[in-house]
Amino acid sequence: MKILVCITNVPDTTAKITFTDNDTKLNKAGIPYIIGPYDDYALARGVELKEQTGGSLTVLHVGEADADPQIRKALAIGADDAIRINADPLDSYFTAFQIAQVAKPGTYDLILMGRESIDYNSGVVHGLVGEMLGIASYSPVMKLEITGSTATLSREIDGGKEVLQAPLPLVLGCQEPIAEWKIPNMRGIMTARTKPLQVLEPVALEELTTPQKYTLPTPKGACKMIPASEAGTLIRLLQTEAKVL
Repeated sequence: MKILVCITNVPDTTAKITFTDNDTKLNKAGIPYIIGPYDDYALARGVELKEQTGGSLTVLHVGEADADPQIRKALAIGADDAIRINADPLDSYFTAFQIAQVAKPGTYDLILMGRESIDYNSGVVHGLVGEMLGIASYSPVMKLEITGSTATLSREIDGGKEVLQAPLPLVLGCQEPIAEWKIPNMRGIMTARTKPLQVLEPVALEELTTPQKYTLPTPKGACKMIPASEAGTLIRLLQTEAKVL
């Protein structure tokens, strides 16, 4: 079985975010980057499935050279080879289009990625890739088993969970608890240095969106402590200040 795992290169959740160019671009200076946490789940399950069923696992990333350390980490965790599309991922459509050019119909049996990235949180790339390739896509998938050419998966739906079976090939957006995150060992780190990392130029595509401005969330206000005996004051503040009632 041939598995493709798509990963993102995102700022660490503890990083302090600022913007440049009149608040139209992220200021990358000094920011530590990581593999997207949801992508880590997809990668871990992909490695497990490769070990169980045989075959190969390729990691794919749409991004620039600063993502290479994260790609090498994915190789150290268990991917066999990697592909990087050398382009700044402009938006979800651009990213999905580039993925689809690599994952042409019949190339891979299973395409895994996180349910969403933690920078833009669009949560639509898996669906776009599935549509572009003409194959089914499901998300968020919390459990995945493969038997022959059939996948059994469990995913969240409104009001509960759904268990279903679907034939391969599939595109799946993953989340916990589909697998436990894997930490590369020393042997994996050493072998990752010699595993192939292919860099491809992006396929030309019309730019459909242009960021106009980014803004940071409103800072949290001071915490107000209301005595238990003053329930009326609490209700008034929730109505007039918090505006949640």
